[in-house]
Amino acid sequence: MALAPLDDTITLAQLTTDPYPIYRRLRAQSPVLRVASAQRTFLTTAELTKQVKDAPDLFSSNDPNTPMKPAFRAHTLMRKDGEEHMRERKAMMPALTPKKINTDWGPLYQELAEEYVGRLPRGETVDLFTDLCGPLAARILANVLGIPEASDAEMQRWSQHLIDGAGNFGWKPEPFAISDKANDEMDALFAELREKRIAQPDGSAYSVMLTAEDPIPMSQIWANIKIAIGGGINEPRDALATILYGLLTNPDQLAQVRAQEAWGKAFEEGVRWVAPIQASSRLVTEDTELGGFEIPKGDTVMTIQASANRDESLYENGEDYIVFRDKNPHQAFGNGPHHCAGAHIARRTVGKIILPLLFDRFPDMRLPDPSQVLWRGFGFRGPINLPVTLN
Repeated sequence: MALAPLDDTITLAQLTTDPYPIYRRLRAQSPVLRVASAQRTFLTTAELTKQVKDAPDLFSSNDPNTPMKPAFRAHTLMRKDGEEHMRERKAMMPALTPKKINTDWGPLYQELAEEYVGRLPRGETVDLFTDLCGPLAARILANVLGIPEASDAEMQRWSQHLIDGAGNFGWKPEPFAISDKANDEMDALFAELREKRIAQPDGSAYSVMLTAEDPIPMSQIWANIKIAIGGGINEPRDALATILYGLLTNPDQLAQVRAQEAWGKAFEEGVRWVAPIQASSRLVTEDTELGGFEIPKGDTVMTIQASANRDESLYENGEDYIVFRDKNPHQAFGNGPHHCAGAHIARRTVGKIILPLLFDRFPDMRLPDPSQVLWRGFGFRGPINLPVTLN
């Protein structure tokens, strides 16, 4: 059996700017492909990505070749398997249960959403990415994690710097220098708040982890708050911006969504169409086979959720935003043991609260020029601006 073909033409810049034409070509011609620029074997069909995510023993999250480790200056739960992963994941989960979301975080988000939307000026064109999507995601996350003392600007800056470091597959020194500075700032805040969160437990992730009967090591508590900062802002932020773009560029669908109050469907289609987390790495623990090619032990495969979510075998017109699909078995939140811990909060906050609130307050919102919206990101993706006229 042969190794997968090797490509040395696809660049990280292309994948960051406009990856979807590349993924469409790979699904048709080379669904298993070694990509030299990323030092990974790309898997681009839904069948292959799910196969890998559902076999954690064979495809381990514990990848030593990931830039995530220097970016976070830690071995986070995202890169662990088995009991070690579950122990750290469970340490945070009491803060993220459906009951906690219903009683605490949902009502708080409603309050925050009304406050942040209330600041927006009627009749003006504003960048909703910078004026709403990012700050609101940052504020709810700061409360959920137990660090509300961090400002919206700090949370967003830390998140972006961690993401840039974790996605630094070219291993350039500059992104790691920037993520180092973010780590120093976060460490200082966590140390300052530690005794307060122990003395006054508030149900937040930091408080829950600190006051557990058998707490995980402090280094891991801090590391896993950071992983939540890294992923917990960009997912709801980018999902909200993507869905707003999808609805505002498809007014007929928007009318249907409003008539049926199908905001949940609009949310699921948005995260399928442009997955906030586009790709995930896994270390191959034994010689194996994928798609008819030999995958040697020690190789790193990359499941491209962005591509799997547009797979022609599952989706008709998968490149388009279509809310009322018959089926939508997307992999935007992953599957298997590493299914996104924040998926419930994102569905509740974005799908059930902020979307109807925004369209209720600004029923004639318009996207004056969709071509002005810029999309960026290889590992994580979404619009980086969203100029909308608020009517």
